[in-house]
Amino acid sequence: MDLTPDQAALAVEHHDCPNCDAPAGSACRTRGGKTAAKYHIPRFVLVPALREELDVPVPADRDPGRTWKPGPALAAVPAPRTERPVRIGYARTSTARQELASQLEALRRAECHKIFQEQISTRVKVRPELEKALALAHQFKEAAPETPVIFTVHELKRLARNAAELMTLSAELQAGGIQLELLTGPLTGIYDPNGMGAMFFAVLAVAGQIERNYIREKTLEGQVIAAAKGNHGGRPKVIDEDMLTFAVALKDKGVPVPDIAKKLTIKTGKNAGKSPSVASLYRALAEAEEHAAQSEAQIIGPPPTNRQLTQIRPEGDPEVHATRP
Repeated sequence: MDLTPDQAALAVEHHDCPNCDAPAGSACRTRGGKTAAKYHIPRFVLVPALREELDVPVPADRDPGRTWKPGPALAAVPAPRTERPVRIGYARTSTARQELASQLEALRRAECHKIFQEQISTRVKVRPELEKALALAHQFKEAAPETPVIFTVHELKRLARNAAELMTLSAELQAGGIQLELLTGPLTGIYDPNGMGAMFFAVLAVAGQIERNYIREKTLEGQVIAAAKGNHGGRPKVIDEDMLTFAVALKDKGVPVPDIAKKLTIKTGKNAGKSPSVASLYRALAEAEEHAAQSEAQIIGPPPTNRQLTQIRPEGDPEVHATRP
């Protein structure tokens, strides 16, 4: 900060506070009606010389902690605001073994006012520092709607693990009017959701939809393949193939189903070591009989037609004629 504390206080108080409605010439106040210990961020970001500071204490002569009182009205006209953008930087690595230094250095060269960093995997959906960075960017934009706010990252993959998450993030930036800046990669540049960069955000939205459709199609294909292999999902069967073969053999010998159930033992699951219920065994035997009947029908095939009977008729046999009832 190039200004002294008193100069900073005067510069801040040239503006009304959008957070607590303190008029120009007065310090900020708390909800309890007392003079605040620090000026509110939405107020001093309006001062170009203080945008990088993010921490301006109220001088002692303003009586912090005591009942708030209005200061003298300022006759001076506030200095015109510049359009210098506010940059919020975000850096991330997946593991502690990866270094953050290169990302942080790139963000500093980009003149970010505040940099958030964390070492967390993209598989973790909640990333605290990312949420803080986005919240501060929204706070800047609400305090100074005319000032460009840029969310800056080293490269696109630092933001999300897939296109769907990236689309959600881009929608949030677009709704808040916050620009996205990429420092490296094939998409290097600044993208304004309300300007020419709107096409970039639209492409992200389309990419997210395409990825969701792709995941859905692959899931359905996997279910079909698994079903063809006999795996229909759901809970594993209580009675496996070995148990079923043993049960069928006992049933063919005339052993009652309740007695067969007592001779079987479940191998896996929460009921491991116990015998299956009689109802489960009845269902398994019924399914086995149905499957055997279908297999036999496929092997034997459909009954021959009259034409086929005629063709295979031994020589000398009387011709077979089809008659209709």
